[in-house]
Amino acid sequence: MDLKLKQCFIAVDDHDKALHFYCDVLGMEIRNDVGFEGMRWVTVGSPLQPDVEIVLEPPGASPDISPADKQAIAELLAKGLLRGVIFTTADCDALYERVREAGGDVLQEPTDQPYGVRDCAFRDPAGNMLRFLQRPAD
Repeated sequence: MDLKLKQCFIAVDDHDKALHFYCDVLGMEIRNDVGFEGMRWVTVGSPLQPDVEIVLEPPGASPDISPADKQAIAELLAKGLLRGVIFTTADCDALYERVREAGGDVLQEPTDQPYGVRDCAFRDPAGNMLRFLQRPAD
């Protein structure tokens, strides 16, 4: 089966702060910016992966969601309990320094993991956990 990942979604509560982090700090590019019914979806991606995108969407961005569920999602996001994504990088330490110097919310400094990668972790401005891993050299 020919199956590839195209998009994943990350809830954000402030698109401008998210765009600064994902584009200015991490180096992603904006691919699309759509407003609809008072909401906004911004698609970003790495220039190194033109066919993979991250959609930055409002919390609870479903037209069928109840107000109580929308509030619950916003509260989970504020607590940092929604999952983010894992990125790969050729230099975990350099990426760590870049994000830290830009004011990133550090969760874990670069660490050699027992499962064979070196990684670090941050929260984005909305509170989503993002991990950055470096695979060992061959």
